[in-house]
Amino acid sequence: MRLNLKDIALLMVICVGCNWASAQSISLAGDWRFQVDRNDVGIREQWFNRKLEDNIKLPGSMLTNGKGEDVTVNTKWTGSIYDSSWFFNPRMEKYRQPGNLKFPFWLTPAKYYVGAAWYQKEVIVPAYWTKKAIQLFLERCHTETMVWVDGKDVGIQNSFVAPHVYELSNALTPGKHSITIRIDNRIKAINNGPDSHSLTDHTQGNWNGIIGKIMLEARPVTHITNVQVYPDVAGKQAKVVVTITGGGLGNKQLAFSAKSFNTTQSHVVPEVVTKSFSMEKDYVVTQSFDVPMTDKMQLWDEFNPVLYKLTVALRRPEDKKVLDSKEVSFGMRSFKIAGTSFTINDRPLFLRGTVNNCEFPLTGFPPMDEAAWVKLFNTAKAHGLNHMRFHSWCPPEAAFQAADLTGFYLQPEGPGWVNHGTTLGDGKPIDKYMYEETDRMADWYGNYASFCMEAVAGNEPAGKKQVKYMTDMIHYWEAKDKRRVYTGASVGNSWPLVPENKYMVKAGARGLNWVNARPESDSDYHAAIQKFNVPYVVHEMGQWCVFPDFNEIPRFSGVYKEKNFELFRELLAEHGMADQANDFLMASGKLQVLCYKNELEKAMRTKGLAGFQMLGLQDFPGQGTALVGMLNALWQDKPYVTPQQVKRFCNAVVPLTRLPKFVYNDNETLTAQVELFNYGSSELKNAVINWVIKDSTGKVLVKGAFDKKDYALGNCLPVGTIAWPLSAVKTPMRLNLDISIAGTDYGNDWNVWVFPNTVPNVAGNPNVYVCDTLNEKAVSLLQNGGSVLLLAGGRIRKGKEVVNYFTPVFWNTSWFKMRPPHTLGIVCDPNHPAFKDFPATSYSDLQWWDVVNEAQVMHLEDFPQGFKPILQPIDTWFINRKLALLLEAKVGKGKLLLCSIDLHDLDKRPATAWLSYSLLKYVHSTSFNPTSTVELSVVQALFNEPSRETWNGYTKDSPDELKPKVN
Repeated sequence: MRLNLKDIALLMVICVGCNWASAQSISLAGDWRFQVDRNDVGIREQWFNRKLEDNIKLPGSMLTNGKGEDVTVNTKWTGSIYDSSWFFNPRMEKYRQPGNLKFPFWLTPAKYYVGAAWYQKEVIVPAYWTKKAIQLFLERCHTETMVWVDGKDVGIQNSFVAPHVYELSNALTPGKHSITIRIDNRIKAINNGPDSHSLTDHTQGNWNGIIGKIMLEARPVTHITNVQVYPDVAGKQAKVVVTITGGGLGNKQLAFSAKSFNTTQSHVVPEVVTKSFSMEKDYVVTQSFDVPMTDKMQLWDEFNPVLYKLTVALRRPEDKKVLDSKEVSFGMRSFKIAGTSFTINDRPLFLRGTVNNCEFPLTGFPPMDEAAWVKLFNTAKAHGLNHMRFHSWCPPEAAFQAADLTGFYLQPEGPGWVNHGTTLGDGKPIDKYMYEETDRMADWYGNYASFCMEAVAGNEPAGKKQVKYMTDMIHYWEAKDKRRVYTGASVGNSWPLVPENKYMVKAGARGLNWVNARPESDSDYHAAIQKFNVPYVVHEMGQWCVFPDFNEIPRFSGVYKEKNFELFRELLAEHGMADQANDFLMASGKLQVLCYKNELEKAMRTKGLAGFQMLGLQDFPGQGTALVGMLNALWQDKPYVTPQQVKRFCNAVVPLTRLPKFVYNDNETLTAQVELFNYGSSELKNAVINWVIKDSTGKVLVKGAFDKKDYALGNCLPVGTIAWPLSAVKTPMRLNLDISIAGTDYGNDWNVWVFPNTVPNVAGNPNVYVCDTLNEKAVSLLQNGGSVLLLAGGRIRKGKEVVNYFTPVFWNTSWFKMRPPHTLGIVCDPNHPAFKDFPATSYSDLQWWDVVNEAQVMHLEDFPQGFKPILQPIDTWFINRKLALLLEAKVGKGKLLLCSIDLHDLDKRPATAWLSYSLLKYVHSTSFNPTSTVELSVVQALFNEPSRETWNGYTKDSPDELKPKVN
């Protein structure tokens, strides 16, 4: 064979990439020829027999290479659009124009393409690969691949979860060859749901390409094809199952050696050599052996993630010559179910998790390197988490490797959200496909210690026979592989129960009942879980929204842009509030953290609960834009909270209190039942738990310590009672109760508010008129220079459609078509003189609850552009209306203080009573001097006219809220 200079250069690259142990590889990363098959004619026209015209770089996608079509208003997306009002709203017209396309559904890619595309590369097979088993290895293809070698069809594969591996031994002889790959990312006969995070535009995007390792690999004809390790912690051994492919004359034997590799305490496992066995030609043999791990065996968990490297050598018995070898990583761990709890190595375990939806906006696909995943898991651990669920997708191998190294428990899922136009269990191709995909997950990733749990059917399927289907699938996996525990699917409340679930991932035990009841820290979710006799993990806990951080926009420097944020920012500017963006972010963020803290603590107070999965620690960029994260979609910190602050209430060990309320009068006693949540590495021995109460200046008012004692593993561990009379508090004040464990970093704290039981009277002033309607007297006083305090709660018309709770928007108002609440808490200047006698904060802390919860808001659409209210609810970012609960203005020659908060029943509402007093005192003081002028007719319109700007769905379709239709 004669080689030219180009071929010699390629061989030099091949040699650099070779692994000269038992496998030899040729990397195919780099330049490929390429062609888009928009009309799907490539197979008919035999593009595999011609030279493709364009070029592309792999690994990568069409999108990362700038290939595809421009995004337009007519782009046919992969993913459900629940709020289609953007297509019809006249206000959105300018955002539907070429060059200015900005929509709120999800992030905007630079290009878009769904269909077939062709990739082609010439390779040189070296002569020393003669009589080798040769495979084409394609890691993480999206989605269906067809391969031709020199124009000969060698197969088709379709997997979201595992590498596509093609056997090419008969097709690749020494010399030059052409490999052509057709990749099709359309949803075809196998429909796993357009909203499945394995492919949807809501998250990673429906990309076309290959993003992982791409190589040819040569192995001996008789070689090891698979090694599975089944730890037996109780027996101090590991069962190893080896699959060997090939054949040939002569006996073979296997030698096993293992050693720890990521711990300072080295452990070398004595070599195990099997008896010899024979193989027939072209035969597949499976051999099972036990490898004793000895008394020096080290266990893997979140606190000490010790890993072993197992080397399996296939050799000839007579001369010990190694014919082939394979290395796998594993951990000795036992992840089991004990009653309604999980255990790790027989120690109680509580899952503190988040949901990952494949949000990787810089590339549009998951990272394929271990370092990126180590960083992600370490970020999650810095926020006190130990667990991650992968919603309707399975991450690449690098994620399992990183989770093993960092000590993180994973729940990947079958790659389906089999809903919205498809069903599961009804005889469709997806039924068989889900079995095949979960088989591939076990084959490729089953050895990883972090792969502890699996939702085999993915997320929230639909189907008349879905329960039977999932029941059968659970039985299949329980019999096949006991290295992990199984549930049918992760589901919301309305999905039918699957009795055979070994654990539940279900939505019932979540939420805060703060719309109907005052905040407290005494309740838990026991009533929601008590009927279940298996571990219950809370599904998608949280979903508390925050206002967009427009400083993020330039950080989205990759293939996806935050055009949705640009739209929201422009809407905010149109409403005259561009200068308040950061205030809205910080105030809503503080409320978001407050809600997460109280909801997670409520879960940790629940006896018998097995864990929670937040949705999510990071923002979800799709489904209309769900800004639910304390991190952004790039996994970066937001400015209103630090990981250290989150870790105080979300950690392996957390002090908790049971308080009947957070707002008190000074004639009451602050009584807190203290308990401990302890899922650390061991029991706490001789622990001293300290407590201290400080005032708002940081001055210590009282402190104490509980007797030294031992605390077992578990939750609801009683510590003691704090009881402190509040009579020493003479003015409205915020107090802080802090509880810490001596000698550790573990601690937690809560704000409580104290108000004097007796509210002073405010001396009357004939120049101040207090009323509840804008009557003739009020109008006359304003026109003639008087002062009016207008208490208009329940009487406002303009803004009546805006529903304001203390808690913020859930998920987002677009996905649920403006389901309430519509606001994200309040923002104010706490130093405004109107709050001189009220302990105001710039955001919704719990003293605001009985003030603002379900308070009627005013829509200030007719007010001057730069007008700012005193107390301002933050509107949903999809509309950005200027709202108010309290405002002041010069009207005519007079001064108006207008409040739409209900100021009745003050004997039951201590905070509101003192706010009412503070407002009365303010309006009677010389400090009452509004600077903004508003026309009387504008004020009157609040009472007499409806809002002109309201939300309109423009269609009669209503969301099914993801509930399956089960007959």
